[in-house]
Amino acid sequence: MPTSYVASSLLPTPYGTFNMHGFADSETGKEHLALSMGDFTDGTAVLTRLHSECLTGDALFSMRCDCGYQLKEALKRISEEGRGVILYLRQEGRGIGLLNKIKAYNLQDQGADTVEANERLGFDADMRKYDMTKDMLDHLQIKSVKLMTNNPRKIKALTELGIVVEQRQAIEVGENSHNKNYLATKASKLDHLFGR
Repeated sequence: MPTSYVASSLLPTPYGTFNMHGFADSETGKEHLALSMGDFTDGTAVLTRLHSECLTGDALFSMRCDCGYQLKEALKRISEEGRGVILYLRQEGRGIGLLNKIKAYNLQDQGADTVEANERLGFDADMRKYDMTKDMLDHLQIKSVKLMTNNPRKIKALTELGIVVEQRQAIEVGENSHNKNYLATKASKLDHLFGR
């Protein structure tokens, strides 16, 4: 297994106490997390979010994206249901890394959209991969999910990995004057399913 389980601990949050599971990806050297709540052994679909790391949105409260808002919403929904998991994947800036993301932000400050900025830096619009999620979900004994996402690529990736996506739940939160164009670009160029 390229992504292997390392250790677990409790993680108290404002949304309740989660179990935090650490995983090491031998192919990329990245360390990923799963935040779980509840029991998954009955085999029913688990409320799930694949969340790619966004330091600016998740930790620095950036309003340029909707990432931090989505993370909080996912934690809230799981807490309300009493059962679910967030796979926190270390692939900042749609896979280009933090410093390149800052360069992309600079291009956006000059008028480029989020896709154009990545491409001007020599990257694909979205370089994220989701292969590591299979080993993570297998460790947690999850075979079927109710996926909180607006991104059809995540549904396709999980399906191709043999995970049953029983349901998609839209997670449309955090729109503001700073990210309105960013969200419009995600819909028009990256096929995100807003309002559907």
